[in-house]
Amino acid sequence: MTDTVNARELVLGILMEVTREGGYSHMVLRSVLEKYQYLEKQERAFITRVSEGTIQHMIELDYIINQFSKVKVNKMKPVIRNILRMSVYQMKYMDSVPDSAACNEAVKLARKKGFSSLSGFVNGVLRNISRNLDGISYPDEEKNPMEALSVRYSMPEWIVEDWIENYGSKQTKAVLEAFLQETPLTIRTNLLKITPEELRKRLEAEGVTVQSIDEKKYPGLAYAFAISGFDYLNALPSFQEGLFYVQDISSMMVAELAEPKEGSYVIDVCAAPGGKSIHLAEKMKGTGMVEARDLTEYKVAMIEENIARHKLSNVRAVCQDATVFSEDSVETADVLIADLPCSGLGILRKKTDIKYKMSRKQQEELVQLQRQILDTVWQYVKKGGTLIYSTCTIHCGENEENVRWFVENHPEFTMQEMKQIFPEKNLGDGFFIAKFIRK
Repeated sequence: MTDTVNARELVLGILMEVTREGGYSHMVLRSVLEKYQYLEKQERAFITRVSEGTIQHMIELDYIINQFSKVKVNKMKPVIRNILRMSVYQMKYMDSVPDSAACNEAVKLARKKGFSSLSGFVNGVLRNISRNLDGISYPDEEKNPMEALSVRYSMPEWIVEDWIENYGSKQTKAVLEAFLQETPLTIRTNLLKITPEELRKRLEAEGVTVQSIDEKKYPGLAYAFAISGFDYLNALPSFQEGLFYVQDISSMMVAELAEPKEGSYVIDVCAAPGGKSIHLAEKMKGTGMVEARDLTEYKVAMIEENIARHKLSNVRAVCQDATVFSEDSVETADVLIADLPCSGLGILRKKTDIKYKMSRKQQEELVQLQRQILDTVWQYVKKGGTLIYSTCTIHCGENEENVRWFVENHPEFTMQEMKQIFPEKNLGDGFFIAKFIRK
């Protein structure tokens, strides 16, 4: 590690901002990596791995620490709590880091942060855990399945309970296992600029590892790839030129299911950062118009940045609140995309801290917000037009139950297709999508 920047100190800063200040892990980490672009690839990978891994496994890490510390995790000073968490993560999940190094660096970090009086406590707890790590007993899955799955997969018990009730134990366990797997980044070729074959060659020339997507599993996605082996996405010339868009394969299915015709008018009511809008515009081969709307100027700026990079003339970004009725929009859309704010429990690999911030009460509030938006925007769909409702979550209330509610309350629409996509071990987020046709 470099002398000027202590990677573990940066990790601690990330954990503090996420757990104490309420920052979103993916945004905090991205900000740090952008600030310290000059760090070597190995250091950046270490910071990413320890930050994401500690947050991802936090319930299990706290369970382990509590078995060896007289002071329980929730009673500790936040700095000490996070130093212990990140150190236990390295000891349990990173073979490349010797336990002694994890302990010694934790003690140094505690002193550096002004907690010299607690450095002995940190050292004692970590040495004790190191000696006994292989023999830790976990909750019994047969006696208490909720607690056992919660601890082993670091998922809040209420989420485990909800999933088992709605999807069964087998599917729930498969989802929990999938969320702990690393997955490559998935991208979509900008077919207006380059063919998939040419993009593959460009990426490989830039030192990127490129894998094709299984078309039997994901029909129609011959333009999609999984990429890995690069250091910094923004540094790739092919990315800067807008030759591809970073998008999860589950999310790509929205445009596939929407099937926009050339010359169509499309409204995307909650569009930021604009991936689906740009996908739809590309599928229409530069014809027609996609109006990508979102609530704030900040989100609209994100959409505009992506439009500019892809140099598309048939997308425009508009600042508009989806809950507020727009008289001018009535029966104008051939296709309306309602990819609505949701609990986000399908994307826990990318946004690991969501599971700790979400609650049942917030989920119920989101269900009501989704219904409020759907109750407003359906009027913008032309007769014979298509409405796509989607979320990036796994929750019956926001998904299947909202579809049932919509069909009951809006007989003008026929539901054509509905699918809950579960995350897979090697690819794809959890996602929900439903397609309606206005009669």
